[in-house]
This record gives sequence, structure tokens and C-alpha cells, in this order.
Amino acid sequence: MTHPRAHVDVVKALAGEGLTASEIATTTGISRSTVRGWLGQSPTRAPHPQWVSCPRCNEQAELDEAAYVYLLGMYLGDGTISRQRNGVSRLRIFQTAKYLNLIDECRWKMQLVLPNRVSVQPRGGCVEINSYSRHWPCLFPQAGPGRKHERPIVLEPWQTSLVRCYPRLLLRGLIQSDGSRHLNTIVRGDKRYSYSRYEFSNASDDIRGIFTGACDLLGVHWTQMNARNISIARREDVAFLDTFIGAKS
Repeated sequence: MTHPRAHVDVVKALAGEGLTASEIATTTGISRSTVRGWLGQSPTRAPHPQWVSCPRCNEQAELDEAAYVYLLGMYLGDGTISRQRNGVSRLRIFQTAKYLNLIDECRWKMQLVLPNRVSVQPRGGCVEINSYSRHWPCLFPQAGPGRKHERPIVLEPWQTSLVRCYPRLLLRGLIQSDGSRHLNTIVRGDKRYSYSRYEFSNASDDIRGIFTGACDLLGVHWTQMNARNISIARREDVAFLDTFIGAKS
């Protein structure tokens, strides 16, 4: 049986996390003998790395802070972390399939944060951008069972410090995952008025609060449209957001 190259890359990434050949086989569904062959190992165990790439577990590993804050926004907007067997977790972020630039940006930032294999898999009209690691919950402690809007989502102090340094990147990640920039038209009598605005939509009160908190840091005026939606419509604020967000593509 011929396996896609992506399967080989996932196996090697999991081996780099310290999983045994048996653990990798259980996680991926690939036979142990195939896993061992790809790793060039004896039937005992895959080698443990000499260092851990997670910057929360190892002081020698540096965190790309800008990439992380962007990825945090993407995760809070439309991402999930699921725990697999043997302590491995999978970070999944979903994006509309037609936005090729955003897919590439998310994949690139994910790999900058943790240098493991990142895969892009089609899911109907969207794609799933995913990566396996033991350490995604270290970097995203908001991960937990159930939907994000059904449980508290609170940033830890170290995350808050990074958001204060890079509020633009957090807004970029949030808008590009769970927001939009579009032309809004109002009809009053015989006249039509059109203006550009940004919207952010999320069912979680906490995540909307994180979004509006970043807006406040930047002096961006926002309004609560309804229970789920935040609008940014003042001309000067839209022009400002256009300098680092813009329309999806």
C-alpha cells in the first residue's frame, strides 16, 4: 500500500514529540511495521528529542510572539483542540476554501509557533488546517471539553501581555476567522446609502469581550449589534483596520 507523503511527515512529527512506534500506530491507524520502517528504527521505540520545542515547557525554545497572537485569534474565532490517545492533541482551524491567502497564512503561522507538520484537508466548502503535538494545550490553555461558548474563556496573564503588545494581530486573526468586511446598504425612502464596515460574530461572551478589549487598546470604536455581533462602522476606524486586515482573499 502506498501512503501519501503527508502521512510520513505526520509520523515523523509524532516521533519528534517522543511517541513510540506503537503509540504512533495507535494514533494514526498506520501499522507499527510501516511506522518503524519510515523512522528507520528497530522494533523498540522511536527516539526522544534532545529538546522540546514548546516554549511553555522549555525556556530554551523561543516563542514567535507575533505569529502566536495571530494564531490565538484564529483559534478563538474558529478553532478547536482535541486530545488524541497517548497525550497527543490536534489543533484544527477551519477556513473557507476559497480564501487561499488566509489558508496559507494560517498554515505558516501555525508552523512558526510549533515546528511540526501542518496539513490542510478539504471539508466541503471549507478546509481544516491541522497539526498534531503534545504541546498545543500548553499554548492554548483555553482548550477543554465542549463548545467554547458553553464554558469560560479567559486569557492567562502571559497571553494578556502578548495581546497588549500585538492587538492588531489578535484582531486580524479574529476577523479572518469569525468576522468579515463588507459593504452595508441602507435604503431610506428613495435614497440608498452604502458604507463599508467590519463585523465580528461569536456566540461566546468572553471571546467577544476579548475582541472588544483589543479594539479598546487601539482606540477603535465598536457597537454591539445584537447578542452575537459586533460592528465597526466609523469611516476612520474602517480605514485604520484596512491597514492591517482588509477584505478576505
